[in-house]
Amino acid sequence: MPTPSLFDIMGPIMIGPSSSHTAGAARLGKMAYKLAGGDVRHAVMYLHGSFAATYRGHGTDKALLAGLLNLNPSDERLRDSFAIAAQKGISYEFIPTDLGEDVHPNTVRFVITTGSGETFEITGSSIGGGQVVVSEIDGMEVRFTGERPILITAHQDTPGVISHITALLYERGINIGNMRVTRSREDKSAHMYIELDSLCGQELTAAVRAIPGIIRVKLLLPIDESDAARKE
Repeated sequence: MPTPSLFDIMGPIMIGPSSSHTAGAARLGKMAYKLAGGDVRHAVMYLHGSFAATYRGHGTDKALLAGLLNLNPSDERLRDSFAIAAQKGISYEFIPTDLGEDVHPNTVRFVITTGSGETFEITGSSIGGGQVVVSEIDGMEVRFTGERPILITAHQDTPGVISHITALLYERGINIGNMRVTRSREDKSAHMYIELDSLCGQELTAAVRAIPGIIRVKLLLPIDESDAARKE
């Protein structure tokens, strides 16, 4: 059994009252913020299980919204997320729901609309001690903890697109930790999720976007306390 770290024993630095219901919720909101490219204009949050039952009392609603505002779990402004969202013209809804028996009780599904009208969907769970896992992005099953970067693409389902992407990673010495591809027969498109073993920059996104057949690409970098409020 691995030796527990001080983080495991003490929990995260956060605004309370609960590491699962506030710290983890804020981290999930921040992941959703990153998926939307930092351009959140409207968000519907479907709350499952204990999130649905206690979100007002535990401040889960404020924490989820704070994450969507790119605030960290330790940011004292978390308590004022409703007012900050109003100042920024960001609208939101919280809807208690049932996402099924196999879903962790601290689960939320975000449906986000950006300023350009794009819609993104992300489902994640707060699994304790401020730790989280994302299980679905835009209908694709994933497993993303926010500790390593992931590359997400939408592309034409034609030969050569994936090999071009993996070649770019090989050229940069970036190893693939996990990879998943789903295909749509209706519009002959595909979506791909790649978890990367090392950090990379937005230059990779530009290189992938230049590949023929790429429709959309997102690079989600690890959740980092130091990147909070860069746009403040």
